[in-house]
Amino acid sequence: MITFIQIVLSILLLFGCFFILVGALGLVKLSTFFKRLHAPTKASTLGVGCVLVGSVCYHIFLGEDPQPRELLITVFLFITAPISAHMMAKAALSLLMETRPELPGHKTAKEEQLPPPEPRREDETDDAKAPVSRDSQ
Repeated sequence: MITFIQIVLSILLLFGCFFILVGALGLVKLSTFFKRLHAPTKASTLGVGCVLVGSVCYHIFLGEDPQPRELLITVFLFITAPISAHMMAKAALSLLMETRPELPGHKTAKEEQLPPPEPRREDETDDAKAPVSRDSQ
């Protein structure tokens, strides 16, 4: 019976580590914001959840009470990860990130593997061209 419990806990930890690795690779390799948002939130929630469930089961197996810290981490993880992903997705949709045109010079920066140029802020150009007001006279 002890060997069975150890195997189950090991499988939980391996699944957790696998999903965390998949989420990290998805964050690095995927191309668009929404794909990058989806990979780590789904995979890391499941991965960290498996690791925490394995930890709680390990403490129960030892005959100790589950640590409140592990239970709180699990609860906060399953509450905050989907909510934060939802809020980031709504912010990206409100900015219409997918329909924005590419910046000038972006294609040549890709070819030379340079970062894209910084966008010009309209505030800086408007301040320089704005006429001086004569309200003080």
